[in-house]
Amino acid sequence: MTFETLAHALVTGSNADTKNNREFIASRHAADIAQFLKEHDAEIDWRVLDLMDLSKQADVLSYLDRGTQVELAKSAPRKRLASIVTEMNSDDRADFFNALTEDEQEALLPALAQAEREDIRRLAAYEEGTAGAIMTSDYAVLSPELTARQALDKLRLEAPDKETINRSYVVDEDRKLIGSVRLQDLILASPASRIGNVMERDTRAVRVDEDQEEVARKIAHYDQIALPVIDADERIVGIVTYDDALDVLTQEATEDFHKSSTVRGLTESVGRASIFILYRARVGWLVLLVFGNIFSGAGLAHFEDVIAVHMALLFFLPLLIASGGNAGTQASTLTIRAMATGDVRPRDWTRMLGREILVAGLLGLTMALAIYGIGAWRGGPDIAATVSISMMIIVLAGSLIGMILPFILERAHMDPATASGPLVASIADVMGILIYFGIAQTILN
Repeated sequence: MTFETLAHALVTGSNADTKNNREFIASRHAADIAQFLKEHDAEIDWRVLDLMDLSKQADVLSYLDRGTQVELAKSAPRKRLASIVTEMNSDDRADFFNALTEDEQEALLPALAQAEREDIRRLAAYEEGTAGAIMTSDYAVLSPELTARQALDKLRLEAPDKETINRSYVVDEDRKLIGSVRLQDLILASPASRIGNVMERDTRAVRVDEDQEEVARKIAHYDQIALPVIDADERIVGIVTYDDALDVLTQEATEDFHKSSTVRGLTESVGRASIFILYRARVGWLVLLVFGNIFSGAGLAHFEDVIAVHMALLFFLPLLIASGGNAGTQASTLTIRAMATGDVRPRDWTRMLGREILVAGLLGLTMALAIYGIGAWRGGPDIAATVSISMMIIVLAGSLIGMILPFILERAHMDPATASGPLVASIADVMGILIYFGIAQTILN
């Protein structure tokens, strides 16, 4: 059986709830089922979910994007939805809750048990984009006075309800984090050994209000399955796991890709976003860049006399403008990515500027030499000199714009990812026209 045959059976209503269908769904990973659900409407999705137990329904729901989750929530009875939400991990449950409208949240909360309601309210209260917003409260804690045997007995009982028990966190009577212990060390330790003697005291932790992207970087940097989250009083309040860190990095990378093309505020997947949402995400910068490109037309109008006398100049205009934009986009992409990974800091801009001048100068010189022969063939030595000098300066100017603009935006507390693609190209276009015809006017007149 395949997902396609299952979909056919569900759509036609034939053999929709057979033993074979249930066995097939039971054998599939929750992520694969979620991918199948994304491609169908809510009615079919609920028929598929009916073929599995509550625990697997919760796993599948956790793998779905926010848009699909909301669509399913709208079409489900409150008690049924509450039973699935109760089975979800605490962080996934809080994310799902935050994706709902206020009315939907108010309708769901009364159907949940008191413990789940309080956990959702606590996790949902943390500011979006912080460690608190992505952490889970399903973690294992131990007392330093326990023996290794007692700790293993405790973890054996609690394991089904925890996100991970690969590492447990050791706390004092005030729940202040004092260390951590790996499951491997507990198993290898003498049964009578105290946790306080087995634990690692230099446990790395993150603050509850720390930026989620920085938390994800730390998990990757320290190669940890999870990092504990502490509040201002050093008390542990949750953990951020590697899978949540991966989701954060994926989300941030997607946002940077969108911003690099001046697409803003697109919170849904492109496949499910409405026409209006896609229009709204793209129209703002496009309109602004239209007005910005008016300066390109003004530059051409200013040099009408030069163009009228030397029409051969127009042949090279698209080539020069494109070269400046391409060089600028290359420089901005490299700079933005280096800033995003922490390889380059705002204080490094002077060092980066010196390197970019040398690199861009070599690039411009190479392209100038490459185009000189075409310029001489098309318009003679004066045109060749004009085009070659312009090429070198335009490539240099475009590269410097692309490298410097992310630092300027960072200093202005704006996202450096905006300084890429169309924005850099538009600025480079205006500067390229002014440089090209300014040099032409000087040499040819």
